[in-house]
Amino acid sequence: MWRRPFIKLSPPQLLIVVFIFFGLLGTLLLKLPVSTTESITLVDALFTATSAMTVTGLAVVDTGTAYTLFGQIVILFLIQVGGIGIMTFAVLIFIMLGKKIGFQERLILQQALNQTSVGGIILLVRRIIIFSFLIEGIAVLLLSYRWIPEYGWWDGFYFSVFHAISAFNNAGFSIWSDSLMQYVGDPVVNIVISFLFIIGGIGFTVLTDLWYTKEFRRLTLHTKIMLFGTLGINILAMFVFFVLEYFNPSTLGNFTFIEKIWAAYFQAVTTRTAGFNTIDIGAMETSSIMWTLLLMFIGAGSTSTGGGIKLTTFIIIILAVNTFIKGKREIVIFNRSIHQNYVVKALAISTISILFIFFSLFILTITEQADFLLLLFEVISAFGTVGLSMGITGNLTDIGKCVIVFIMLLGKLGPLTLAYSLAKPKLSKVRYPNEDLLTG
Repeated sequence: MWRRPFIKLSPPQLLIVVFIFFGLLGTLLLKLPVSTTESITLVDALFTATSAMTVTGLAVVDTGTAYTLFGQIVILFLIQVGGIGIMTFAVLIFIMLGKKIGFQERLILQQALNQTSVGGIILLVRRIIIFSFLIEGIAVLLLSYRWIPEYGWWDGFYFSVFHAISAFNNAGFSIWSDSLMQYVGDPVVNIVISFLFIIGGIGFTVLTDLWYTKEFRRLTLHTKIMLFGTLGINILAMFVFFVLEYFNPSTLGNFTFIEKIWAAYFQAVTTRTAGFNTIDIGAMETSSIMWTLLLMFIGAGSTSTGGGIKLTTFIIIILAVNTFIKGKREIVIFNRSIHQNYVVKALAISTISILFIFFSLFILTITEQADFLLLLFEVISAFGTVGLSMGITGNLTDIGKCVIVFIMLLGKLGPLTLAYSLAKPKLSKVRYPNEDLLTG
């Protein structure tokens, strides 16, 4: 499939190299005069390309006015490739050409899709491609029904395509400068857009399991945890936003009761990874901002179009803490035990993520003239590939933008992918005697 390189790269290293290559290619395309209506810097082009490739949605310039139709199509292409996966598209091309996919390529796909084995990886890729285009196609039809009467045939259809692709891939890019605030109480837009990024964020593994498994008890443990975890955290988040922002005149305060419900619902489900907004993020209460930070850090599901530490990682840590407090030996959920290796992996992901967020935030406090909470929000939004902002993205210095670019890459590729690319993990055969250690 791919020729053997002169320098042998591990799957994580090759994945990072290919991702960076496409990011730079997108940067060059967006820097072309045909892509913009106004002159933009190379750093701004790099920022936009990276934001699209990592399906983050943070923007330093207005997407609808600063980029021409060609530039917007480049952004859409980067979103689609970045959301579904570069390697997934590569496999699609080689399948269409009738080429054989070797074991090394399957290892790369395993790393890219965060799977535990290479078995069935090509079948999963086929299903990802089919599900993605099918769901996006249905969404385009539904949004066209809403927007063609309002904007006309061409604009209505184009806006539908753009937002369907952006929403399903959890990118958060919008043609309008206020995102979807003008549709805060619109049932069609709220339901279709939220359905897209919930489906995209729940994970392709879960979607295929639901499609081919008819009985709940036969679903995998991962699917059960994702379904109940997503439902639980969305209901809780909606209740919290509804209560905290109910009387805030800058967010929900002046809406009708129904509009408040729609706004609280949309804000609850968009926060973990999608990046669209129907209320002014910068005007929310500080308590709502803190709640948003937690949701963005948790992120979406594994093998999804979203970022963050992942919902299953967060749930495993909570279950491990609960097991320790209760003095039990095994973590049990849905009558299944979770191996300690997954607990260690979850802790590693969370720790590495927190360290990178800390050092990135430390640099930004030196280079940027902004409040600490605004910078913290920007960094965690970039790490979770969420794309929500409190309004400082366009005012960042070039160094600050480069820091956010790095964090967006980290959030999309995953902290362990970056760690594995820098180190070569080995299982040691040497064992040492145990000794007690005081903790806590």
